[in-house]
Amino acid sequence: MKKLFLLSLILLGFNFTTSAQSISDNAIGLRLGDSDGFGAEVSYQRALQGNNRLEFDLGWRSGDNYSGFKLAGLYQWVWQLDGNFNWFAGVGGGFGSYSFDSPFNGKDDSESFVFAAGDIGIEYDFDIPLLIAIDFRPEFGFGDFRDDLDFDIALSLRYQF
Repeated sequence: MKKLFLLSLILLGFNFTTSAQSISDNAIGLRLGDSDGFGAEVSYQRALQGNNRLEFDLGWRSGDNYSGFKLAGLYQWVWQLDGNFNWFAGVGGGFGSYSFDSPFNGKDDSESFVFAAGDIGIEYDFDIPLLIAIDFRPEFGFGDFRDDLDFDIALSLRYQF
């Protein structure tokens, strides 16, 4: 029974690797979401060996009494669903800082935080160098400003080169 289970896992893994679509070496664009993702993020993806890649996202936000940034890095696995459709999953983390002026006491307050993140999504690779994706990213924050769980859902548009 153990041999049959092991053989099934090997065949399943072989199926994923043989039907996997190659991914672009580089992609850059925007990731548009929210929930402490700070709205729009500049996003860069770099392919590694096989169908694995790194993704880096830099988000920032500013207003009358606040400003902040967040940098996220993820390692992702990519699998082909059908034709130009892929799905992906990944893990990673990052750090950020948030600064705001309190209108009540006139003091500046700033906080830094780190977070761990997961990622799962679906993407479509057009025949032109355009990649569109939607993903769900739960983030576990550690720090005074972000000591909680946030769910970030975003739409991404990237140019591939």
